[in-house]
Amino acid sequence: MVSESPAISCQQDLQLTASFFRADMLAALLQRAPKLTNVFYTASATKSARAMATYLVEEDSFSFLKDLGLQRVNSGVYDGEWTAGKANTVQSIDPGTGRVIAEVTTGSEKDLERCLSAGVAAYQEWKKLPAPFRGDIVRQIGDELRKYREPLGKLVALEMGKILPEGVGEVQEFVDICDYAVGLSRMFGGFIFPSERPQHTIMEKWNPLGLVGVISAFNFPCAVFGWNAAIALTIGNTVLWKGAPSTSLVSVATTKIVADVIKRNNLPPIVTLCQGGDEIGRQMVKDERVKLMSFTGSTAVGRTVGIEMQRRFGRCLLELGGNNALIINEDAPQEMALDAAFFGCIGTAGQRCTTTRRLIIHEKLYDNFIQKLVKRYTNLMQRVGHPLDQSTLYGPVHNQQAVENYKQTIQEAVSLGGKIECGGKVIQRPGFYVEPTVISNLAHDAPVVKRETFAPIVYVFKTKNLKEAISWNNEVDQGLSSSLFTNNIQSAFQWIGENGSDCGIVNINTSPSGAEIGGAFGGEKHTGGGRESGSDAWKQYARRSTITVNHSTDLPLAQGIIFE
Repeated sequence: MVSESPAISCQQDLQLTASFFRADMLAALLQRAPKLTNVFYTASATKSARAMATYLVEEDSFSFLKDLGLQRVNSGVYDGEWTAGKANTVQSIDPGTGRVIAEVTTGSEKDLERCLSAGVAAYQEWKKLPAPFRGDIVRQIGDELRKYREPLGKLVALEMGKILPEGVGEVQEFVDICDYAVGLSRMFGGFIFPSERPQHTIMEKWNPLGLVGVISAFNFPCAVFGWNAAIALTIGNTVLWKGAPSTSLVSVATTKIVADVIKRNNLPPIVTLCQGGDEIGRQMVKDERVKLMSFTGSTAVGRTVGIEMQRRFGRCLLELGGNNALIINEDAPQEMALDAAFFGCIGTAGQRCTTTRRLIIHEKLYDNFIQKLVKRYTNLMQRVGHPLDQSTLYGPVHNQQAVENYKQTIQEAVSLGGKIECGGKVIQRPGFYVEPTVISNLAHDAPVVKRETFAPIVYVFKTKNLKEAISWNNEVDQGLSSSLFTNNIQSAFQWIGENGSDCGIVNINTSPSGAEIGGAFGGEKHTGGGRESGSDAWKQYARRSTITVNHSTDLPLAQGIIFE
């Protein structure tokens, strides 16, 4: 028998612990506590422990979260009104500390149905409005985002784990694409072609598709939605969004900003939100009312999305994996290349789809370049910290699963003969931190090299010439981003030509990591082939009609056919 006094002491200890631990950690503590004869640890006790835990949203030092309209528990469903959602409640975790930021209630299939119906109904009104008017609404969204750029950028950094300048920069990308879309609203259109028949004119007209679905990933929880929504809305579509479950707060806060603009203009819900898990995503992909599905995520899931959309003859825009190479030619501007490699490999802790994962270096430059890069990596360890700390240059990976993927990949690379030039370990501190890692001595076509690992790991290779380097660049399944550093104009044009890079993004003397909104963003092969953002990527959100107008009094047939 255990006496009563130790039991009381144990309960008091757990109550004190509640203010410092996440609810799930506290539940585990309760499960491991002694099974006292006079104490019952039930589900209600666990709920009480959850209620006692302090979330970051409730602390004064994170007041920017309340500035964004966030609370301890937030609805993840918006169909014109914020509804509670009934499927589940997810905790949003700060990767920098492992603490809970706040909670989001996710949507059920019934909630999704309301969002689908609202989006389809809103489309019937939205498509009738003049394109410049739609552009002005998008302009207002951009202006509203400007007001919240700092707090929303802080939330992106806090919830995703990227450093503060990158978080604010991501919100700026949404602002920029809104500006781009305003101009597009007065410019998008088709050609007029000459006809072979007298007094006939051939025209093209681009019309909206209907309801566009957007499923975005955790690593760019705000910008990817922005790239899609700003263009889709301008063309005349409505948008249904499901953000990554682990960055649900960004989805909620961003939608609140957009929804305020919509309501202020007395518009129907041209943007809806249904946060949820795989079941919500699968239903969105299956539903015939979703005319285009824009999916950002893994190649494996993207393949399933593509097959299902093709089965029902819907459209899909796929932004999938990247395994990006930076080639440093013999005549490269070396310091520029070093800067590009440094950011490209470790920016966002290696969790960009455009992260540099392979460095292909000319043999004459290899030893010196690796030595300088390792020195920079070593110095970087002094700038590891929480994403919201102004001095932080390198933050955490997103979650524990990312840490495990990192560890497994390091182990596999070493087993294949890889040499760790620097890094390779988990950083022992609260949160999810790993050392940025450089690995040499692997074959350019080793299985671990040809597979994308979403972590700050870069493989380095020594090449004899540009032709060999280009072949190595192209031998992986993915085809997103690539870069060549050279001062030779012949090499530069070889790189961008038919015998050069097979990627969708082909850079010269700048990093493979990142892109501007003015150009179309996307890749080839297992990257999916989709294009977002600028250039003529808007065409994916529209259907094309070829129109022939006969303004004569006769009815001649094409190709000179006479039918009498």
